[in-house]
Amino acid sequence: MNDYTRLFDLIYYQQSQFPQHDAFCRKENGTWIKYSTADCIEKINQVSKALIKLGVKPDDKIAVVSSNRPEWNILDLGVLQTGAVLVPIYPTISEEEYHFIFNDAEIKYAFVGDAGLFQKITNIKTTTPSLQDIYSFDNVPNCKHFSDFLTTGADVDNAELEKWKAAVKPEQLATIIYTSGTTGNPKGVMLSHNNVVSNIKAVKPILPLDHTMKVLSFLPLCHIFERMVVFVYIANGVSIYYAESLDLIADNLKEVKPDFFTSVPRLLEKVYMKLEAASANLEGIKKTIYGAALNFASNYDINKKYGIIDNFLYKNVYDKLIFSKWREALGGNVKGICTGAAKLNPKLARVFTAAGIIISEGYGQTESSPVISVNPFDREHIKFGTVGHVIEGVEVRLDHREGMGEGEGEILCKGPNVMMGYYKRPDITAQTVKDGWLYTGDVAKFVKYKGKDYIQITDRVKEIFKTSGGKYVAPLSIESKMKEIPYIEQMLVIGENRNYVSALIVPNFPSLKEWCKAHNVSATTNEEIVKSVEVNKMLQGEINEKNKSFGNWETIKRFDLLPNEWTIEGGELTPTTKVKRKVVMEKYKDQIESLYSGVNTGIKN
Repeated sequence: MNDYTRLFDLIYYQQSQFPQHDAFCRKENGTWIKYSTADCIEKINQVSKALIKLGVKPDDKIAVVSSNRPEWNILDLGVLQTGAVLVPIYPTISEEEYHFIFNDAEIKYAFVGDAGLFQKITNIKTTTPSLQDIYSFDNVPNCKHFSDFLTTGADVDNAELEKWKAAVKPEQLATIIYTSGTTGNPKGVMLSHNNVVSNIKAVKPILPLDHTMKVLSFLPLCHIFERMVVFVYIANGVSIYYAESLDLIADNLKEVKPDFFTSVPRLLEKVYMKLEAASANLEGIKKTIYGAALNFASNYDINKKYGIIDNFLYKNVYDKLIFSKWREALGGNVKGICTGAAKLNPKLARVFTAAGIIISEGYGQTESSPVISVNPFDREHIKFGTVGHVIEGVEVRLDHREGMGEGEGEILCKGPNVMMGYYKRPDITAQTVKDGWLYTGDVAKFVKYKGKDYIQITDRVKEIFKTSGGKYVAPLSIESKMKEIPYIEQMLVIGENRNYVSALIVPNFPSLKEWCKAHNVSATTNEEIVKSVEVNKMLQGEINEKNKSFGNWETIKRFDLLPNEWTIEGGELTPTTKVKRKVVMEKYKDQIESLYSGVNTGIKN
């Protein structure tokens, strides 16, 4: 096979071009179990035959609720070969959300990863009339196992399966992905084979991948970002190793020694926090060198021609003594990391790229399959602080409206990657896709760089607010600037219909604990740190410096430090780590009111 037009064609394309002995790999009981390309094809066909035997028809909906593992992708491709539709669902959502999605999509069969997920789906089974059965990838008491499922279609012959595969057209619905959203019930985004295949073919030449490489997959496959990238891996003949869990990523990186992986900014921020905190245990010349290397990396400029001394220090001191150890912590072979789903602090891109690991930030959304733009993986053309230039075959224009800055506008996207629509929601589809243009809800401007237009995201349309004085404020721009302060980890800028702008701040506690120790401040716990007068005064000074980048109406006048990190489990973040603005504002409404009253829980100007 020399080409692919449907998603399940990809595995056959790999088999014909560069078959792998370790196409999909998972660690079980301390050993990496490796599935060859041929093994994968055999199991994919078993999935298809079992579904045919069970009476599944084209357009029937099959759910998968599991962490990343070979069975996930094997099920995915096997479902798609029958013309059925895969509905991937986050393992971390509530039973109420499962109940809504399962009934909205009319799920016929569900495949879960473990006992906990089996119980959650079992709990909603009696009120989900379409759901016929549940299978588990793990061995779970009272649940049918995936291996038993695979034998179900043993008497379906290959000729019959080939008829089913041949009937699947590129324009046919392949998957429904329910977006996590920040409010209300999730919406089901319908993507065809062609939607995603067009994205694969546009992104494939950009990612630094070939059939000699290995990757580590740990971002949720139920999100289209990781799923599409895994399809790119398959198309390139890359060996995919699935991380055991988020907690074991560091160990898996050292074992697998991947050449590439995808991430979200939140994970990179945590890595950077550890790099900063590492200096706390150093003394003397080691501490001085480490601090100088970190400072150099934080201000690294790809296009700058450094002098003899700086170049010597970079290559012979910082790189050999510090950056090489950072690379080893990531396995030693990582050539690039692609990040998306949320805005990346440009400093992080500078730090990792200075250390020899190019960080490429891209942009897109589920409705665009998902990539709209991405930075090139080469030092000549990557542009920090942007999400790159528009991919091949896709058009973008900016729609300027009131409240947006000069040159800014909502990103409108047109191309073969634009979704078929929202499942059962033609009303919302009509509001989102007009004359073929996808209204993304993201505000951006074009930045000219080396002859191309690069996209710089500035905010979300719905998050731009107006103060009581009638001035518009773009909170994302302010939050991004403030998060350059090494002592700020998470932030929410507020001030809609108020007479000034304030902020809720989750500090970077490891960095602040180091600062407190260095400045003889007795605070040691999170609660003590956020109440410390010295800490608040120091942060006020840092914020005042950043405030100089904004108009007076945009400057942060007051802030409140919070002792607990916002998390997915706590409900403050979406599964893709975006802050749920309304949830946070409701949860901390008393603190917010105190910022606009005589009572002050933070710093007052």
